[in-house]
Amino acid sequence: MQKRWNILDSNKEKVEALQSSLKINKTICRILVQRGLEDFEASKHFFRPQLSDLHSPWLMKDMDKAVERILLAFDQSEKVLVFGDYDVDGTTAVACLYQFLLGIYGQVDYYIPHRYREGYGVSKAGIDFAHEQGMTLIISLDCGIKSIDLIAYAKTLGIDFIVCDHHLPDKELPPAVAILNAKQPNCTYPYKELCGCGVGFKLASALAERLGLPSETYLKYLDLVATAIAADIVPMTGENRVLTFYGLQKINEDPCPGIKALKDLAGVKNKMLITNVVFMIAPRVNAAGRMDDAKKAVQVFIEQDSKKAVEYASLLHSDNSDRKEMDASITKEALELIGQDTHFSKKKTTVVYQEHWHKGVVGIVASRLIEKHYRPTIVLTKSGDYAGGSARSVAGFNLYEAIHACREWLIGYGGHFAAAGMTLLPENVNAFAEAFEAEVSRTIPDALLIPEIIIDAPVEFSEITPSFYQILQQMEPYGPENMRPVFVARNVMETGFSKILQEAHIKFVLKQKNINFSGIGFNMADKFHLLQMQEPLDLVFCVEENEWNNTTSLQLRVIDIMLSKTAPLP
Repeated sequence: MQKRWNILDSNKEKVEALQSSLKINKTICRILVQRGLEDFEASKHFFRPQLSDLHSPWLMKDMDKAVERILLAFDQSEKVLVFGDYDVDGTTAVACLYQFLLGIYGQVDYYIPHRYREGYGVSKAGIDFAHEQGMTLIISLDCGIKSIDLIAYAKTLGIDFIVCDHHLPDKELPPAVAILNAKQPNCTYPYKELCGCGVGFKLASALAERLGLPSETYLKYLDLVATAIAADIVPMTGENRVLTFYGLQKINEDPCPGIKALKDLAGVKNKMLITNVVFMIAPRVNAAGRMDDAKKAVQVFIEQDSKKAVEYASLLHSDNSDRKEMDASITKEALELIGQDTHFSKKKTTVVYQEHWHKGVVGIVASRLIEKHYRPTIVLTKSGDYAGGSARSVAGFNLYEAIHACREWLIGYGGHFAAAGMTLLPENVNAFAEAFEAEVSRTIPDALLIPEIIIDAPVEFSEITPSFYQILQQMEPYGPENMRPVFVARNVMETGFSKILQEAHIKFVLKQKNINFSGIGFNMADKFHLLQMQEPLDLVFCVEENEWNNTTSLQLRVIDIMLSKTAPLP
């Protein structure tokens, strides 16, 4: 698949000033400046994050109200329900706050809505459960900011709500006794990008401070917070970076029994990086809600007995195996359907529908299809009397607006710029697909249908040394707005030792100015003919360590290659 190379620029004067201050490699200084780290002090906070860098929880609007309402519940012996969404952020948030509250107060329970019976967010079934159990306070985590009618309904039953959320609020806010959300109007909290678990963590820290409890009573849940930040794809900046940095330490050194069991089942033997959390831990947790009931994800996180934690983790592992099998099967079927569409090559969207597909994996399948056919994609299945599914966009295209323009064919829809969901009548699927194709064709620039590779900086092979890589390692944890640096090297020659592995991958052996590097390029075999031309190449890659026969060396994780004469200049 052809890709666009976008090589980022940076202010040369600022780069030189930073290099003069830090005395480190100029290419790395270029990347730091691109990421807003322009002086010694900002770089110090970035490279040496401290828990003391975290903001006071009391800066968050309504924190005082939330704490006072919880303390009133303690004083009046009220029953409290901790309510959270069924994804990683929601289940870790519930596990974190539930355990914290249970450590200081006995009458606490938790609730996770069933993905298919109740849907996303605060549910009527959850409120009715609270009422039946005599609960008078619900603390919602990772949801609730848009649940105006349901929270009003809870109020008629004598149930108060504290909303802890991070999603963008509408103009009208729910009638909760307290709303903790840094994105709400008039909230002056300095950092706006906490995930739902992060907001719950802030509430726990405020309660601990008010009650005179040691910081360890909430810091011991940093492994859960880091897992949520990694899985929810929030910016890896500011407080999120600090929380993840120390959360990863706990994951590696002293994780809760559930995370330890998940690590073992995922076969993790080396030090965990954030990518391990994203690709090994998070899918197993998410699979619980996709395939069955996400309540067992909370059970994994709160279980203190190691043997029982392994049992719960095994259930998640089994769900994930089922999810992977179903994901692969449906993706194969979807690609076969696409192959039968004689007009597909002229289209700018993908819309596929089969009644029997499992609704828990259609979003994943949409992402898989984009990897193969890069265009806005919708995967639909049947649920009861209706068709429903998930949509995924390509970078830079507002998917939600395109779906909104086709709303006459929909019963309901929701989502954001990059992803959405919708419900419609089965007989309207074809009409909706045609309307979606027409709208996307009308509005999408052709350039957005070619995947883009963001390249941080050009680099010479001579710069890629152990000390260079050591600084790159200190830029961890990586994530949105602090991604693993991507480099381009110019005029690289193939040495004659590169080869194809397993008919799909390339083992590279490359040379630039008499310096050789090995590399691996996954699923790049279709580019091998460029190496055989024996012409200068431009190479896009990340730098990583390779361990082989007890020897560690640096290698290149190759992302793309072009002939030097066709590649764009920075």
